[in-house]
Amino acid sequence: MSPMMPTLPRESPGVTCAEIIARHDWPASPLGPREHWDPAVAGTVDLILASPMPMALTVGPRFILIYNDAYADLIGPPHPAALGRPATEVLDDLAVIDGVFRSGRPFLEAETQLTGDRLVTRGHSAVRGRDGSVAGVLTIAAETTHVTRRLQSLGELTSRLAGTLTIDDVARVVLAYAIASFDVDHCVFAVDDAGSYRYVRRIRGEMMDEADERLPPVWKRAPTESRGPMVLAAQTGRPTFVSDGEPLRDVATDRHERRLRALAAMPLRTPSVRGALTMGYRAGHAWLPAERALLNAAAQLVAQAAERARRFEAQHGTAQLLQRSMLPEHLPELERFRIAARYDVGVDGNAAGGDFYDAFELTDGRLAIVLGDVAGHDVRAAAVMGQVRAALRALALTDASPPSVLAGLDRLVFSLGAESRNEEIFVTVVYGLLDLTDGTITLASAGHPPPVLRRAGQAGEAPTAELVKVPPGAPLGLGGRWQTGQLRLEPGDSVLLFSDGVVERRGRPLGDGLDALVAAAAGASSGDPRSLCSLATAAVPGVTDDDVAVLAVERAVALSRSAQMLVPAEPTGPSRVRQWMSARLREWSVPDQVISAAILCTNELTTNALLHAGTPAQVHIDLNAERLLVSVADTGTRGTVIRTHADTLSSRGRGLGLIEDLSDSWGTDPTVRGTTVWFEMLLAGPPGA
Repeated sequence: MSPMMPTLPRESPGVTCAEIIARHDWPASPLGPREHWDPAVAGTVDLILASPMPMALTVGPRFILIYNDAYADLIGPPHPAALGRPATEVLDDLAVIDGVFRSGRPFLEAETQLTGDRLVTRGHSAVRGRDGSVAGVLTIAAETTHVTRRLQSLGELTSRLAGTLTIDDVARVVLAYAIASFDVDHCVFAVDDAGSYRYVRRIRGEMMDEADERLPPVWKRAPTESRGPMVLAAQTGRPTFVSDGEPLRDVATDRHERRLRALAAMPLRTPSVRGALTMGYRAGHAWLPAERALLNAAAQLVAQAAERARRFEAQHGTAQLLQRSMLPEHLPELERFRIAARYDVGVDGNAAGGDFYDAFELTDGRLAIVLGDVAGHDVRAAAVMGQVRAALRALALTDASPPSVLAGLDRLVFSLGAESRNEEIFVTVVYGLLDLTDGTITLASAGHPPPVLRRAGQAGEAPTAELVKVPPGAPLGLGGRWQTGQLRLEPGDSVLLFSDGVVERRGRPLGDGLDALVAAAAGASSGDPRSLCSLATAAVPGVTDDDVAVLAVERAVALSRSAQMLVPAEPTGPSRVRQWMSARLREWSVPDQVISAAILCTNELTTNALLHAGTPAQVHIDLNAERLLVSVADTGTRGTVIRTHADTLSSRGRGLGLIEDLSDSWGTDPTVRGTTVWFEMLLAGPPGA
């Protein structure tokens, strides 16, 4: 960029950059309609427009220029015509931006002297899109020279905040930024929540590895009547700075807070968020005006990110509730057959989808199993899905034969399309009837991918898997005719129904995904349906934009024994589980080494559930001749549990690593009311042998 003379922000009688951007003809530009922009680009633009600092974003290989009012003052006469145009038509030198765009590495320009003794410094950071590639370059300009070294980190903060979705995400980014950029000893991020404030803090010297950074933060609560700097800043909207003293003397909860001598408390204020960001030092610290301005800019960026995260969480929660309320909360519990299902939301998790599954017993003793897919990721798709699922149950209770049920659903989908004058309703279904006496399944498919059949190895042979040969049929609503196919589940065999989101990936043949799924089923450590569902959702490499639904049924080799315990959200909860589980497994003659490992893993999962969800936990154990399955379910929101290694320094990460090391398989399942984490341990022989 050629040097430009910065000026102080001033009131403009004209329109703002936000107004110009809102009415710009984006569909005619290389970026296309705003609703189709990459989420990282859209989020960065929102943060730029909310920032008081001069910021600009050059998007794509043509460097389409987008900036805020403060940056408009810098570029002068080219504004407002420069907005939405290629930067090559506006700026003289794009070598730096081109270099950052090509390399993805941030770059901080040295100070450039303008007229008189004024200096301007620019920091450039890559903005990465959903697929990880560089989507644009964010430029932040500042006139003060003593904050130069922090400009790059502020740009990186903006880029990272643009990619956050939840308040947990914002907290992780903010705490890491404060420690790395300001070298503080203590940092707190707080937001209002149900009549109080919840906050998460970071202290210098805490052992935080990559696994811990991705785990849900541990939140604490502060009452609104607290007179601490954090709550006062959140309530009044005014920042406070203490250069040397005892800023937390009256509210300190531990020695770390009592040792602080300098503290800055910045309010976070938006229409729907009240919170604060505090940073402190154990030694006296002079909060210079330029540093205060930088903190204020960072706080405004954080507040806007928290606002977007709160909106996302509200929309996400509504979409999830709508989606999961249309799915069965409980699947049938049978003596000789085990059933499990899993549903993962695609896209960004912010919209309801059309995938569905169901399993229910009929009056004649057979079990109906179904998995379907309504095209689309919106409320309409979810509504059609709900109607199809409800109609399927009603039809099955009248005449359960697959051709009859699919014919009835075909008439329903055709009617819905005609009624709405929309011929684009696309619904596929695979539906089957399981005879619980002999394991025979009669299947029919309406344009749906065929199920996977996993055969248990006999007489020491390795398990095998294959796609079930189901006669192909037309999707629903097209007036097709459907034929049935049959398979028989022998003891130890499993069948897996799945939606196309499991196997479809952009730019890859469908056959590759099907082959990967079949291979994963054959290589599974057991035919347990919960384990198969977890393996299926991760069998095909790459990211899918589609929803994912799977349902698995296993014919048990022998009857299993099970027990469950409701653990109160109290400190004594984990010890109660250990005693109960030890007594029950010894009663069942489980080998001592399996008992020890299972109790260790269950203790970790129970502790995590009670600590991070804050709700009672339901512990369920199921034992058969092949394996011990343990699950811990809560009714809270804990975020995504990730795998890590056992040698990590963090106790939380180490616990999850131990589960991975000690169990044969494990995973997490989102449920209608919370999250279930489970693990499976194979047995060398029958219990008590």
